Amino acid sequence: MANFISKQYGRAKTIFGMGQSIVGGFRAAYKIGAFTQPQREILPKYIQTFCRKMANSFGVNVVQVEPVPQKHGLWVSNHISWLDIPVVGSVAPVFFLSKAEIANWFIFGRLARAGGTLFIKRGSGDANSVSDQITEFLQSGSSVVFFPEATTTDGKAIKKIHGKLLQSSLDTGLPVCPLVIAYVDRDGKLSDDAAYYGKRTMADSLLRVMDNGKITAYVLPLDPIYPNGMTRKDLTETLQKNMELGLQRLHDIVLKR
Repeated sequence: MANFISKQYGRAKTIFGMGQSIVGGFRAAYKIGAFTQPQREILPKYIQTFCRKMANSFGVNVVQVEPVPQKHGLWVSNHISWLDIPVVGSVAPVFFLSKAEIANWFIFGRLARAGGTLFIKRGSGDANSVSDQITEFLQSGSSVVFFPEATTTDGKAIKKIHGKLLQSSLDTGLPVCPLVIAYVDRDGKLSDDAAYYGKRTMADSLLRVMDNGKITAYVLPLDPIYPNGMTRKDLTETLQKNMELGLQRLHDIVLKR
């Protein structure tokens, strides 16, 4: 009975924290006029504050193993969970990609628009079209992040990287800025509760994170990769290798053996 009450209290606390974060996000957006005309040059600091509060509401503490450089470029990260969005958003000066239809969602759609999200118009899975939209976004002075594994994992390794969207780095000359994430539980092991993969539903994943209440998201920035003289194949292979080595290094630093 005591365990049941404790679990329900923890869930209620998380939902309350999420609500406070959302209300705070709307207040900040109104304050800076983001609902009428987002000021992209000042938005990243507000996005980082909002994302940090959202992560904290789920009991996820975000730790930069090394300071994340606030650099303009095409950012990429390994992909473990829906938690990756508030985690990456809390440390990197980035805007997110989203399906165009999300722009019309009542609450999160409005916040996403105010937060300068790049809404991607997909046509028959045309990655080249998406890459062109990212290129225009980068050329306007805004950094963007995507997850090149194209699917979530259990966080133990980097899956095959899909390099089509890296074309925007080649087109702009801007660097690919990789970082890697590891979710660690209170015992110093990789947190399976944080991972959203396999046949887990979103509801199941949310409850796992809520009930855990003690997850640390460690973030390690890797060296930027400049595309000068590279082909897309070269850039993809270099990124694959660097992220694999980077994730292994991160695990060596933060996990208890």
